[in-house]
Amino acid sequence: MLKIRNLEAGYGNLRVLKRISMHVDPGEIVTIIGANGAGKTTLLHSIAGLLRISAGEVLFKGRELRKTAPEKIVGLGCSLVPEGRQVFATMTVYDNLILGGYVQYKKDKQAVSRELENIYELFPVLRTRADQLAGTLSGGEQQMLAMGRALMARPSLVMMDEPSTGLAPLIVRDIFRIISQLREAGNTVLLVEQNAKAALRIADRGYVLETGKIILQGPAADLLENRDVQRAYLGREKIE
Repeated sequence: MLKIRNLEAGYGNLRVLKRISMHVDPGEIVTIIGANGAGKTTLLHSIAGLLRISAGEVLFKGRELRKTAPEKIVGLGCSLVPEGRQVFATMTVYDNLILGGYVQYKKDKQAVSRELENIYELFPVLRTRADQLAGTLSGGEQQMLAMGRALMARPSLVMMDEPSTGLAPLIVRDIFRIISQLREAGNTVLLVEQNAKAALRIADRGYVLETGKIILQGPAADLLENRDVQRAYLGREKIE
């Protein structure tokens, strides 16, 4: 579904990503772990069209994305759940969700209504908060709203940037359970996460990113058992 070859990207003269190559197959959860500043968010932004790529290629379902506008990438079926939620605080939960489905709305208004019902089934709290301003939600509810907003576009690939950041352990557990449910429903997930242990437990495969380079990759179960990964990323993380 997603194939990246020798990707280089950054900010101005600062090269953050250095010849990144990776892939995501349909129906997988693939996680990218690494320390702050490793380039994880830069990678997602490059795929989503939010950052100029200086070299390499990004192929989504065989189509090159390098010169594709972000809204066109969403229309192709690739959505991003950004770090820090970034919901529209002064808009209602309902309006946030409808805005997420704008690509589908132009094609089929009834399909948007059906997808909204699917989102409410996946996140029941959003139904009860539909008329509430998004900025008044709890952190966990805002994360669910951000995920629901991205899913309203009916993407085949959902990219998530640090969905557990700043959330209580019980909410984190719910978020990862929902991510697993997305795969069971046929979605493909590319997950960037600092909670490496939790991410690797639900993922099929993983990549370890360090200073803009992939230094390790493999089945998630193997990375969980890798001593270098344990020492660098798993030592103090706990999730039931």
